[in-house]
Parts: sequence; C-alpha cells; structure tokens
Amino acid sequence: MSQESAVYTHGHHESVLRSHTWRTAANSAAYLLDSLKPHMKILDIGCGPGTITADLAALVPDGSVTGLEHAPGVLEQARAVADDRGLTNVHFAVGDVHALDYPDDTFCVVHAHQVLQHVGDPVQALREMRRVTKPGGIVAVRDADYGTMTWFPDVDGMDAWLDLYMRVAVANGGAPDGGRRLRSWALSAGFAPDAVTSSVSGWCYATDEERAWWSGLWADRTLASTYAERATEGGHATPAELRRISDAWREWGRREDGWFAMVHGEILCRV
Repeated sequence: MSQESAVYTHGHHESVLRSHTWRTAANSAAYLLDSLKPHMKILDIGCGPGTITADLAALVPDGSVTGLEHAPGVLEQARAVADDRGLTNVHFAVGDVHALDYPDDTFCVVHAHQVLQHVGDPVQALREMRRVTKPGGIVAVRDADYGTMTWFPDVDGMDAWLDLYMRVAVANGGAPDGGRRLRSWALSAGFAPDAVTSSVSGWCYATDEERAWWSGLWADRTLASTYAERATEGGHATPAELRRISDAWREWGRREDGWFAMVHGEILCRV
C-alpha cells in the first residue's frame, strides 16, 4: 500500500515531459557516473519517461536497471525509450519510495533524480533506499533548489512565478528547496557523516534556443498542467494571474540578454 502523502506538483502534462525527456545521465547524474561499473544492478526511482534510466542501462551492459515510478501512466513512454535504444537489461515497475517492494541488500546503486523534493517523507524515502542497497553500494540523489533560482533581466511577473511555485509545492507537501536539505535528510536517515559526499551542479539557459525552450515549457505549464490546476484549485492564483505569469515567461524568453540558472544539490551516500 502506498505511503505517499504528498501530491506531485508538476504532473505529466506534455509541457512537463518536454523537460523530463531532455534529461540525460550526462546532464542530470554526472556526479554519479564515475562510480558506475558494468556489472552493477541499479534502481532508478522516479524514472518518469525513462531517458536517464535508459542511459544508466547503457552504462551497465553486464548489469541491469529497474526504473520505478509512482505514476504508472508515464511508464509506457519509458518502455518505448528503452525499446527504441535496443536495451534488454532494463525494466520498469510501479512503486512507492516510502515502502520499496524489494528485499534488503538488492541493488548496487539506488538513484533518484528530482524526487525527494516532491515526496511526503524524504527521510523515510532515504531509509528505504538505504535498506535495499547492498553493503558497499551507493545511494545517489540530486534535487533542485528553487530558492536559489536566478535570472536576468528582471521581467515583471517572474518573481510572482517563483513565489507562486514555492507556495503550491509546499501546499502539495513538497520541499521546493530540497537541494539544500539532502545532506541533512541523509544524516537523519542514518547515514554516517563521513559516508555522505555532498556536491552541487546546475543548469543554465542562455542561448536563443535554450531560452525559447525553457520559457516556452514554463509558459505552457503555468496554464495547462497539474501545477496550474493545483494553483487555482488551492486558491493560490487566479486564471488571470496565471496568464500574466505565462506572458512574463514568454517575454523573458524573447530577451537576447536573457539568462536563467538553477542550482541542484547532490549526495553520494555509501552504505
């Protein structure tokens, strides 16, 4: 039975998957890649449309990867990604990170990208991730920190976007500043301080193509996604306010001097 108490803020609208399918092991899990060995058995939690999962499977040709997702609907796309790449060492399952349906000491690596900021009990999630990891194995987690997001120029309405997103995410039971909390959560989950390696990396959008893509997906997400529904149904914003925020994103995207950066916290935890 699921123990999840939080609501996933973004949902799986096309504007969300436009972002998720851009993610690769190289741009989203670089801090982990040097630790991988060809024989490893990996659990990829919150795999979404499976692009990172497929990359990990290609990096462990003598091992296997299980992509786990709480929302079953997106797994059809994940399976298609793996099939298109001809990968035979990857499969997908539905599950809850708070109560993983695997025995103790099952995986060499348990990985979660942009997951703990959205769950109801990230410490319990890490306890479960640790439980199913073999002694000597790795728990690897990377999460964004919305509180550190920054951009130029200061287009009217962008500050309102960040304030709204933070309020909606917290109301949904998440922690939108989760990136900065990862080490604290890991220690609370029972990892020894010297077993946790902390790092930081980021994404930056500044070229014409990057700005158009990033601003477009957020402009669309603000109007037509689970996030938009939660914002209005929760009384956090009116449709008119969402329209103004969407327009602000499009205005920022047209600026030749536009620049946007987002920081991610990372942890590698030795079991």
